[in-house]
Amino acid sequence: MKELLVISGKGGTGKTTVVGSFAALARDAALADADVDAPNLHLLLAPQIREERPYSGAELAAVDEDACTRCGRCEEVCRFAAVRGHQVDARRCEGCGVCALVCPAGAITMRPQTSGRIFVSDTRYGPLTHARLLAGAEATGRLVTEVRRLARQTADRAGAHLLLTDGSPGIGCPVIASLAGVDAALVVTEPSPSGIHDLQRVLQVAAHFRVPAAVCVNKWDINPEVADQAAECARSAGACVLGRVPFDEAVSAAISEGIPLVEASTGPAARAVEALWDRMARELA
Repeated sequence: MKELLVISGKGGTGKTTVVGSFAALARDAALADADVDAPNLHLLLAPQIREERPYSGAELAAVDEDACTRCGRCEEVCRFAAVRGHQVDARRCEGCGVCALVCPAGAITMRPQTSGRIFVSDTRYGPLTHARLLAGAEATGRLVTEVRRLARQTADRAGAHLLLTDGSPGIGCPVIASLAGVDAALVVTEPSPSGIHDLQRVLQVAAHFRVPAAVCVNKWDINPEVADQAAECARSAGACVLGRVPFDEAVSAAISEGIPLVEASTGPAARAVEALWDRMARELA
């Protein structure tokens, strides 16, 4: 089974639109949404949830008041000002465990906290594994790793030949957790100075993890000169440019209807995405 990750150096480049169309075109793929902070692939694929489980990605300190001797050692060592007297402020606690380590009475324990929810759903394009991190919760990268692990298991059970993953924007922990061990990454960018800047950064991250990367320039015709610069940036980083998708109002219409672009339109953008998928499938093969 091959795993393709679709990412972008910045948000709003059209990454999820591409993934949704790839899901419709691949036919036998399993799907995963590795953007656990703001997932939106489900908005295009209309999943029916068949499995849901809590995710505990962090621990918080808890004080046993009966065992506590009020020595104040925990308050002295807490760098986050989370301990006041013998009380722990859960909003400040970072779960580092130092207070539990230094407590002479053993009155402090680290207790797992529910940080989010993980879902396995059915779509008409294949099984979808996705998750949502609770607002303000930590351990995003660990949740992405768990989503990918469960997605691979689900793909194996379904007999899928491809795991298609919608990644997070940027270059932080979620992207790093998404990149590790994939067969290829497709970076969707846009013809703007910020798009080129963030394209450079995400290609550097992919190269660091030795993941072969390809690039798609979305809405290239709104600024052809900068689109050429983005393509040159990709080539300079050793990434092949697999496609250019033109601006097309049918894209926003498809998003509004919650339908993958290639099913909602036969216009220029849909045709370009179909050609992009054909090239990407050959690269994976």
